Amino acid sequence: MSKPMKKPDLRGVTVATVLPFRGDSSIDWDGYARVLDYCACPDGIAAVFVNGHAGEGGSLSDDERQAVIERTRRRIGAKPLLAGIIAHSTAEAIHQAQLAEAAGADCAVLFPPAPLGGGASATSRAPLAFVQAVSSAIGIPVSIFQYPLASGFGYSPETLAKIAALDSVIAIKEGSDTMLAYDENRRAVKQADPSVAILPSNFNWFLPQLAVGGDGILSGLVSLAPHLFAELWQAALADDLKAMRAVNERLYPIVRAIYGPAPIMDMHTRMKVGLKALGLIRNADPRPPLLPVLPALCDAIATTVGAERAAGNIRVA
Repeated sequence: MSKPMKKPDLRGVTVATVLPFRGDSSIDWDGYARVLDYCACPDGIAAVFVNGHAGEGGSLSDDERQAVIERTRRRIGAKPLLAGIIAHSTAEAIHQAQLAEAAGADCAVLFPPAPLGGGASATSRAPLAFVQAVSSAIGIPVSIFQYPLASGFGYSPETLAKIAALDSVIAIKEGSDTMLAYDENRRAVKQADPSVAILPSNFNWFLPQLAVGGDGILSGLVSLAPHLFAELWQAALADDLKAMRAVNERLYPIVRAIYGPAPIMDMHTRMKVGLKALGLIRNADPRPPLLPVLPALCDAIATTVGAERAAGNIRVA
């Protein structure tokens, strides 16, 4: 008889952690420990997501991904720990998910594999088969990484509903790039299974996504401003729109500094620049093919982070 699957409660703020590297591109474990103490351990942070885009999971080896999970678990204690599964095939995704489970992850976050980029939104057959195959190979639940439809990797509301109806699926990381798409997906998922958590993650829409309806927040930006996101979530729980707007005004300069300038692919490297400005890490460089942020933008980010820290919106012990 199979053991009942433990399903962690993912309501609230989930931080997608940034992973710092040394100058030789090896992992800076001391810097990562400081990042975790700052953004993953405070009250108000419900769960931790590693090995995603913010953590450059696609650039990590199997051993590195396992080490990130194991070290994070030791640092955060019993908080739910989610692990990103960024693979190019179903077999590779199963392999990564099994390693993540063995290392101590509570939930596997399934990114659409590259072959689904050729029109995953057009049919539910391949996405559904992918999720079912990975889920059946592990003993932990899964969350779904929802891209914008324009990316070519996003799932349609109909596909999300079918996926949400699977017993192993407990959450959707919702990154749609319009509020209409977000609301359509939210409604489809909740109709399929009201218990599946919708976790807003699009950086342009935190306030409106929560105002329309969401079960938490999942974002890499929480790595840089954990206290503000905890406040935003508490205001949303209280249905206090005035308080949500007030927090959003304090969050706005940080959001624009990180996400405003093109190219958007640099957003997580910019978060590293912010963490370096706070003295939490020593090196902000990513692994190739990503490149370091140009000096002028580094200065602008550091100025914004410094001003927000002085205003009490970013709090470092």
